[in-house]
Amino acid sequence: MIGIFDSGSGGLTVLRKMREVPARMAQPGGLSNADVVYFGDIANAPYGSKSHAELSALTVHAIQFLQSRGATSIVSACNSVSASLAISLFDIFSLAPTQLVEMVGPTVAQFRDSEARILLCATPATIQSEIYQQAFQMIGKSITAVPLPELAGAIEFGASREEIKKIVQNGFDDLPLSRFDVLILACTHYPLVREVFEELCEPAGVAVYDPAEAVAARAQSLFAKSEQGSGTTTFCITKDSPSFRARVAELFSRSSVTTEVVK
Repeated sequence: MIGIFDSGSGGLTVLRKMREVPARMAQPGGLSNADVVYFGDIANAPYGSKSHAELSALTVHAIQFLQSRGATSIVSACNSVSASLAISLFDIFSLAPTQLVEMVGPTVAQFRDSEARILLCATPATIQSEIYQQAFQMIGKSITAVPLPELAGAIEFGASREEIKKIVQNGFDDLPLSRFDVLILACTHYPLVREVFEELCEPAGVAVYDPAEAVAARAQSLFAKSEQGSGTTTFCITKDSPSFRARVAELFSRSSVTTEVVK
């Protein structure tokens, strides 16, 4: 069973891509038949303003929960917790490197041979950790990173499109978008409002990139052979949320899913 965790709805964008991978890659089976347990920590959302110590503790709790529900392969679908994965998770949880996928590595790898000028937007926790900046430096690239402090929470708790657009516009104030070729959405909540980013970026000719594509492909390559099941999905959330349930119904309407509230 594959376990996925996030602060709330953002990880749904990664799970959706994981379910779609076989069709896009013309490969049989894949992850469409994998059994999945999803942990959405809505009671503690958003994660983007939390300290490194808080994120580490939340990461440990999420993985412990997923393993208690039978998960043997883990996908960290939250960019904010990627920095906390520096702790020795493999030893603590008896995980092999091939049993854990996070967001940063697969994303940066996609731009290894690219000449694109990169703008990255994310939560304050992700930006302050400098995990993306350092990873891009390792492949010889520098990027511009912009925090959007309120956006993940606004998306999670159902803010209007107008409110969300204003948050993004404020984050881009005084930023010359024409100097960039690609905008990376380095928070899994952001693709839920991708059209807002595209509307603001299109006049400057900036392409919008969703890292879920790369993460899903990495999960496919590591888990597809070992994670075959009946394709069921169990969503476990730490606080009930009409917004979360609505997104599940929209994104996974044809799937066998259940949603439960857990502590």
